[in-house]
Amino acid sequence: MPEGDTVWNTARVLHRALAGARLTGSDFRVPQLATTDLTGWTVRESASRGKHLLLRLTAPDDARWTLHSHLRMDGAWRAYAPGERWSGRPAHLIRVVLRTPGAVAVGYHLHELALVPTGKEDGLVGHLGPDLLGPDWDPTEAVRRLAGHPEQTIGEALLDQRNLAGVGNLYKCEVLFLRGVSPWTPVGAVPDLPATVALAQRLLAANRGRWTQSTTGSLHRGQTSYVYGRRAQPCRRCGTAIRKEELGERVTYWCPVCQPEQSDT
Repeated sequence: MPEGDTVWNTARVLHRALAGARLTGSDFRVPQLATTDLTGWTVRESASRGKHLLLRLTAPDDARWTLHSHLRMDGAWRAYAPGERWSGRPAHLIRVVLRTPGAVAVGYHLHELALVPTGKEDGLVGHLGPDLLGPDWDPTEAVRRLAGHPEQTIGEALLDQRNLAGVGNLYKCEVLFLRGVSPWTPVGAVPDLPATVALAQRLLAANRGRWTQSTTGSLHRGQTSYVYGRRAQPCRRCGTAIRKEELGERVTYWCPVCQPEQSDT
C-alpha cells in the first residue's frame, strides 16, 4: 500500500521523467477525462501532498492546470523510455498515458483522477493536515489536530489524513510499537504525543528516496519491520507472538507486552 514516502518517491520519478517537457500525446482511460487531449501542454513539475500526487501543467494558452491522482491501496505510476515495454501492471488497469519525446508515463489503477485549475488545488487537498514530507510540515499543528479528538484511538487518528498527511498502516503500526503505545489507546491518554508525531516524521523521512521501507534500519528481506506483517512471529524485543487484528477498517499489528493497553481514565 502506498504511503507518504512512496508517493513522494513516485512524484520524484515523474518529475525527472517529465518536468520541462512538452507532451506529444495523452490517453485517458476514465470516463470523466476520456475526451481530454493534453498534446502540446508542458509539464511544470510533479509534486506530492500526503498520499496525493499533483502533476502541474501549462496549457498552450499559458493557463495552469493540475492533474490530480490518488494511489489509495493499489495505484501506481511508472515511467518508461519510448519503445520500452510497459511491465508495471496488466494493461486493463491503465488509466492514463502521457507521452513526451523522452519518456512515457503510465498511471495504473489510479483513483480520483481529475484535471483542475492549479489555483483550485485546495479543493482537492486543502483538507489535509501538515504533510510529513512537505515544505509545510508543522509538528505543532499536527499535534494540535490529533489532540482535538481525545477519545479517538491513536491508531485511527494517525491514519486520518486530516490530522497529518502521509502516515499509512505500516508506519502507524511501527510508530506505535516503537513508542510502546497500544493502537487502542485514546489520543488523550497517549504519553508525549509530540514525540509520537516527531517519530512518524523521522521514519518517513528516513525512507524518502528509496523503495524499500524499513523502520528497523535493515534493508534485508524479513528484517525491515518490528511488527507490521509479522503476525505470530516473535517480537524483536520480548519474544511474544505479534498479534494482528482489525482496528476500524484496517488491520493492525502490535505486541501485547511491549504495547500495553491504556485508557484515559
